[in-house]
Amino acid sequence: MVSPAPITRLPTHEVTNQPPPLPAYNLFERDLVLREALAREGGAWATDTVAALGAVMGRPETLELANQANRHKPELRAFNRYGQRIDEVEFHPAYHALMEIAIGHEISAIAWTADQPGHVVHTALEYLFAQIEGGVCCPVTMTYAAVPVLQKSSELKTDWLTKVTSATYDPAVAPVSEKKGATIGMAMTEKQGGSDVRTNTTAASPLDAGWYALTGHKWFCSAPMSDGFLTLAQAPGGLSCFFVPRWRPDGTRNPFFIQRLKDKLGNWSNASSEIEYHDTWGLLVGEEGRGIATIMTMVHHTRLDTAMAPAALMRQALVQAIHHVRHRTAFQKKLIDQPLMRRVLADMALDSAAATMLLMRVARGYDEAASSSDGAGYARLAVAVAKYWLNKQAPNFVYEAMECFGGVGYVEETIMPRLYREAPLNSIWEGSGNVICLDVLRAINRDPGALDAVLGDLAAATGADRTFDTALTRFQNAVADTSDPEGRARSLTEQLALLLQASLMIRHAPPALADAFVATRLGGEHGRTFGTIPASVDCDSILGHAWPE
Repeated sequence: MVSPAPITRLPTHEVTNQPPPLPAYNLFERDLVLREALAREGGAWATDTVAALGAVMGRPETLELANQANRHKPELRAFNRYGQRIDEVEFHPAYHALMEIAIGHEISAIAWTADQPGHVVHTALEYLFAQIEGGVCCPVTMTYAAVPVLQKSSELKTDWLTKVTSATYDPAVAPVSEKKGATIGMAMTEKQGGSDVRTNTTAASPLDAGWYALTGHKWFCSAPMSDGFLTLAQAPGGLSCFFVPRWRPDGTRNPFFIQRLKDKLGNWSNASSEIEYHDTWGLLVGEEGRGIATIMTMVHHTRLDTAMAPAALMRQALVQAIHHVRHRTAFQKKLIDQPLMRRVLADMALDSAAATMLLMRVARGYDEAASSSDGAGYARLAVAVAKYWLNKQAPNFVYEAMECFGGVGYVEETIMPRLYREAPLNSIWEGSGNVICLDVLRAINRDPGALDAVLGDLAAATGADRTFDTALTRFQNAVADTSDPEGRARSLTEQLALLLQASLMIRHAPPALADAFVATRLGGEHGRTFGTIPASVDCDSILGHAWPE
């Protein structure tokens, strides 16, 4: 929390030339790119809903909750004082307050409970939340993404769906029948295979009425205090998907042994754990042997949020950097008036705008998927492309914003170190870079409709810029080239990501942004670091669009 009226005249010197704290602001109302994208992609009906969360997330009190939730990490309570196993995780009150904000503003539910398509709105809401606190987004995202899997089971649909889509956060350690709301986690990977889940050894032995006894381990299980988990285990018919509740139907604890909490680089407010099952009850979801196909429905939706997170981090890092340099003087000028600083920030603003526009367009694909094969195809391919590319951009982007602060940007009292620690996470979660690029190839080769849908969207931008048209032809030729496809997977994915962003810029951004993006990202008028854009770029217009004074 910012302390009021600090003393600036000290015994040895006077403290001057320090930027004031970023005042309270509405994250939605001050983000022109997001506002336009929400309306354009079909979410205008929820403008007031999104603006309400934007106001909450821009309060200093909310930022302080995020600070406290990360400074006071979750703690494992494997046993009670009598030596009996309880396998609970204790969180700081700030974490619970943030969960109340997220669930109460329906981030995890609105896509499923609204009477209009809601994935665009869900994405906008979580984009605002993730700018201030990323750890809470993990259970919120998994709860959101689990819904279409739970809908596959009549029993889960009856007993769980209403609680999972509730707008009430209920942290009580109790059976779901006694709670007002519930959250869902996921546990897929094991030590020997990681992303190669076909090597999983956790075994599932049939019991009665669709229940199985699971025995084995999971190497990464985030949000272990969730009320239920989707997991994978080897049933007699092959690798299958199961729902593991923390409590058995008879009201006793389901054996769910938390071995330890991970000591992670970042994402400190969120507990990530290693767990073991021992005769742990799990309800079969889908068919035996179809576990990957079943749980991939959840993964498809978590990937949308793993594309959201880097866009959110980039936006907040940019806002923080611009605010700082507008109030700090060096060498007789405000930093914002230094020509090289202006180029650095304008360069970054291009990537931030393009990231937000791509994210929201991908979210529209999810909304259209229910009624359109083109929408489903676009979402299938574009979400993988966006997840890969935006997460590759985020760490260096946040670092560059941190550098705008100088030494104080490396100090924990600012938000910048937390943003920096968060930046690599979502490139790893739900498939690291190579896995995602190979999935892009899989989507192109196995689902021609997905590529057709994306190319159809890109075609809408042709004819306006020769550089874009040339780059699109180059990409189509690269796709047609069947030599060494896996070795070229990253190159193909990057090309497609830039084309998707450029097409949105051409159609929807002011000319100053669109022309600069196409020239520098597709036309080669750019170096290897931020700030190497040519003198012809209209930095004033770009910065004014990013964060109006």
